[in-house]
Amino acid sequence: MVEVKMNPLWDALIKAVKQNVKPAMGCTEPVSLALASAIAASHLAGRVSHIEAKVSPNLMKNGMGVTVPGTGMVGLPIAAAIGALGGDPQAGLEVLKSASVEAIAAGKVLLASGKVSVTIAQPCDEVLYASATVYTADESATVTIAGGHTRVIRIVKNGVTLLDASRCGGETEEQAVSLSEVTLKQVVEFAEQAPFDKISFILDAALLNNALSHEGLRTQYGLHIGVTLQRQRERGLLAKDLLSDIMIRTSAASDARMGGACLPAMSNSGSGNQGIAATMPVVVVAEHLACSQEKLARALILSHMTAIYIHHQLPMLSALCAATTASMGAAAGICWLIDGSYRSISMAISSMIGDVSGMICDGASNSCAMKVSTSVSSAWKAVLMALDETAVTGNEGIVANDVEQSISNLCSLACHSMQQTDKQVIEIMASKLA
Repeated sequence: MVEVKMNPLWDALIKAVKQNVKPAMGCTEPVSLALASAIAASHLAGRVSHIEAKVSPNLMKNGMGVTVPGTGMVGLPIAAAIGALGGDPQAGLEVLKSASVEAIAAGKVLLASGKVSVTIAQPCDEVLYASATVYTADESATVTIAGGHTRVIRIVKNGVTLLDASRCGGETEEQAVSLSEVTLKQVVEFAEQAPFDKISFILDAALLNNALSHEGLRTQYGLHIGVTLQRQRERGLLAKDLLSDIMIRTSAASDARMGGACLPAMSNSGSGNQGIAATMPVVVVAEHLACSQEKLARALILSHMTAIYIHHQLPMLSALCAATTASMGAAAGICWLIDGSYRSISMAISSMIGDVSGMICDGASNSCAMKVSTSVSSAWKAVLMALDETAVTGNEGIVANDVEQSISNLCSLACHSMQQTDKQVIEIMASKLA
């Protein structure tokens, strides 16, 4: 057997995947606030009396309508309460994984007594920002997370600053390796050629997200899109085929995640839904083709790295639904499983940009499973088109003749003109709280 020599770029891409593909229990925006609360509470000895939190408009948008695992309740206040009373400050995006029944009950009491407030921080330069101040009878501690879901930039206890990383430069754990000089073709070559033992860790994404999918089909979470589609398929109203398998199993995982299941998702770029969209379609097709574990791993690493590659050109949170870009990763992975050609991969991604580029993010909620279902069905349609040597071309819309330029055009919209869309979406959602 010929030993493959490691390309220095591959080490950087593996690092990027490990930084951006992590287990997360619950929607990552409420979880980010819960983590701030948990860390703040860990600096205090007494009983928590009340909590005051401030978040960025985008974090508020993504935290208003999502169920917090184990609570049966939606919103940021319950996340802050459970984080302070039962969260694990060392667990990152799995901060709520070990929260006890007693801690959850106590959090609900604290919330019901009006002792938890969450407001929008204005002005706020950070798209992703969460600051939690936890009080006891005699003390207080404030923890601020910004620029990444687990990136703690400031800790203050009783007015004394214990940590101030807000002015620190350099790379942090939340910051991905710079991908500005990487091409999609290099990503494909990495997935094809990197030693299997260096990328096999990505199989954990299949294990976690598949378990979440099974949980979503076991009972009715959220809008139970997966269960509904499966039921209608049994009635004969939906075909029993690969497309329906992809839609059902992927949306079921999103149902469970957004509906408060106490199981982690393997996230991508700070989002569980993006991780699900980049994983489950590839898993379904790999099972259908009876692929080996190595071939599945290579398809998954391609899917997740492609999703990261596209997302690094986007704002961390924006008006563009990133389930669409994560599903472009899935399209790449599926194309590679079936015919392995870069041409098919680039054609499929271009077709998706021509198809679902206008889907907005109007906050994390149960309806995210609808957007996930739409995005992965678009991925399969784009794959089928590419296999038949057809795709949306550079003569149409924002799609260019070169896939890299098509991606750049999409991300440019999200970074510029869609910022106004984002503001209006937030205004509409905020009016519901008035």
